[in-house]
Amino acid sequence: MASSPCGNSNFDSGLEIKTRSVEQTLIPLVSQITTLINHKDKPKKSERTLAAIHRVGQAVSVAVGRFVAVGEAIATENQELKDEMGQACFEARRAGDAIAQLTDAGSALPSQPDGRLTIFSDRTGMVKAARLLLSSVTKVLVLADRIVIKQITTSRNKVLVTLDHLERVSTFQEFVQIFSQFGNEMVEFAHLTGDRQNDLKDEKKKARMAAARAVLEKCTMMLLTASKTCLRHPDCESARINKDAVFHRMRCALEQVIEIVTEARSCGENKVLPASIHDGIRDFKCSVECLRENLHALSPQSVGSQLEALVERTEDFTDSAYTSHEQRQAILGLCQLARQDTQQLVHAWVEAQSAHAKEATEDMEVAILKTCQSVNDLRRELHKVAVGRASDLLKVHGEQLPLQALKAAGAEGNLEAVAEYSGKLTEQKEQLVETCRLLCHVSGSEPLEITCIHAEETFHVIGPQIISAAQTLALHPSSKIAKENLEVFCEAWESQLCDMALLLREINDVFEGRRGDKRPYLSLPRPGKHSLTNLKTAKAVKLDAEEQTSMAKLGLELRLLSSDVDTEVEKWEEQEHDIVRQSQSLASMAYNMHLFTRGEGLLKTTLDLFHQAEVLSEEGLQLCSSLHTFSTQLVDEEKTLVVTEMEKLVALCQQLQMGAKSPVQGKTATFQKVDSSIQTTRGILAAVLSLLPLCNKLNRKYKSERSSLGSPQDWRERQDASTPVKEEGALNIKNSNGFGVKSLEQHMTSLNLLESK
Repeated sequence: MASSPCGNSNFDSGLEIKTRSVEQTLIPLVSQITTLINHKDKPKKSERTLAAIHRVGQAVSVAVGRFVAVGEAIATENQELKDEMGQACFEARRAGDAIAQLTDAGSALPSQPDGRLTIFSDRTGMVKAARLLLSSVTKVLVLADRIVIKQITTSRNKVLVTLDHLERVSTFQEFVQIFSQFGNEMVEFAHLTGDRQNDLKDEKKKARMAAARAVLEKCTMMLLTASKTCLRHPDCESARINKDAVFHRMRCALEQVIEIVTEARSCGENKVLPASIHDGIRDFKCSVECLRENLHALSPQSVGSQLEALVERTEDFTDSAYTSHEQRQAILGLCQLARQDTQQLVHAWVEAQSAHAKEATEDMEVAILKTCQSVNDLRRELHKVAVGRASDLLKVHGEQLPLQALKAAGAEGNLEAVAEYSGKLTEQKEQLVETCRLLCHVSGSEPLEITCIHAEETFHVIGPQIISAAQTLALHPSSKIAKENLEVFCEAWESQLCDMALLLREINDVFEGRRGDKRPYLSLPRPGKHSLTNLKTAKAVKLDAEEQTSMAKLGLELRLLSSDVDTEVEKWEEQEHDIVRQSQSLASMAYNMHLFTRGEGLLKTTLDLFHQAEVLSEEGLQLCSSLHTFSTQLVDEEKTLVVTEMEKLVALCQQLQMGAKSPVQGKTATFQKVDSSIQTTRGILAAVLSLLPLCNKLNRKYKSERSSLGSPQDWRERQDASTPVKEEGALNIKNSNGFGVKSLEQHMTSLNLLESK
């Protein structure tokens, strides 16, 4: 946003704010500056009000002084920002002094006949000072944000250097030592980029960041096993190819992260979002509907060209060898119908122009509606084809027969069999790649388009990597490292199939309009934690009618508790708060478990339920982590209350996790495990229900007490415990290894311009 962070404000900072943390920090300031200025509309003040305003003015001056001191210290530690930060701090100090002077009781005019005093005689000066204060504070915050970007870039550079060292190692001892360092650096990079991803306002950038970070996460384990295999078999060409592909992909992902955080443009960025049919239909409908307002907005030729460009994109569907004859004919028929309706619209449009009509005629209105309906029907058919194919592929490839065959052939040293099954895996890869491309056309949002492209690229890359890993194992069938390496790449493939199932559900939700304010948690196992391999380790069974009856009461309690949690989270003002989001996820998963007890919903078998319970326990532990972070802001007594309840939640989540993972055999034992899982889930929801109102109350209290610029939840202190901190009076400034954003936030706490009475 180029203007102020508050949409209703007249203050323009002149800076584009790209992160939520800066925006959320500034919104209260905008609001309170507006309140301060609005008091000028009532120039006559009582002595009590006059004294209060005077105190506010002095508080502003003192707070800005502290704020500026921190900004100047940051400038000292980061020489490249010294001049810009110094100027911004100078302007902030000048604005704070001006506001203090304009609210000075000593400058009030003599008493009026009614005994009241007049203040704010210079309204223009107050507005100017307020503008300058907001602009300068914004600039300081944005400059501080640059240091966060610098830290991510520095972290990436460290990873790249270590990556180069890893690629050149020649002994296991050297590899172990450098990989340990690499792992620590990747953890640091993951934390920094994760914070940045959550902070970004642009949803497309968030999706691109998520894709790049997913590549890095999965490739780290691949890099370990591929490198070990290469070290054990240094003369094996397939092992070298396998390893080189991993290193190349990691470097590309690291580069993409830096492109996002620095907003650098690369030649590859233009192909991130190819023209999708969904976008084409949206733009075409918009053009057609605009004719209602302005008959001369477009030319008939441009509308026809727009439709033809749209129809051309459907060739990805009609030219596919995997599209059935019936589906192809249906798509072609709908394209022809859209052409006919568009021709009728153009005819009615030309007639209206010839008659000098000022608005769309009745014939035009009918033609507009028919044209929009025909392209909607086309979109619906294309969605059905893409989603249907993806669903069929997930069912067919769920058994992972080519992967199992490749593992077996490799372990037997059978190169011919490896070549045969490699061909089948390649065919499967091509089907999945093309299906991802079709899903991209109908995904319905740019972030989902990016996720589709990421899935397409992942299948395209991992397929050949599995084949090279299988070839290496076939050449060295007794090698445990080569076998482990193949397993890792196969798990990555299975993980991507899980991701695709999640993506498919999200695309369906968008198409059917189910994506609202609530965040339904998908019941499918999370990739990396619950692979398709693990799904087959136990027998999946359904509850019979008798078991469903005995579960009815417990399931109903779960439903009521999940509803109560939803009600509590709706009371929070900050719907983006981690505690809110994670509580909503828990409630949604618990509701799915309730549906299971009725024989409904997405969880079909007991195995589905156990995996859902395991995912729920992990989300619950994430909530505990957020609660711990939240508790660090509280005073001792309040902190004790939260921590006590949180510890109960931790114990329940661990109990559920252990129970979900424990193996059982036999119908009775399985039913007992179902009963135990749901009862523990009920206990988890009850614990969450007791925590939510308490945390909401404390959060509101803390927000009312801190300053308008304080935002501890958003501005996290990224400082290692080993980093020395120096004290300068009331300041807490980090040394040159840090960036001091937390310190900046701490000294904005008294900039509370005017509380609403």
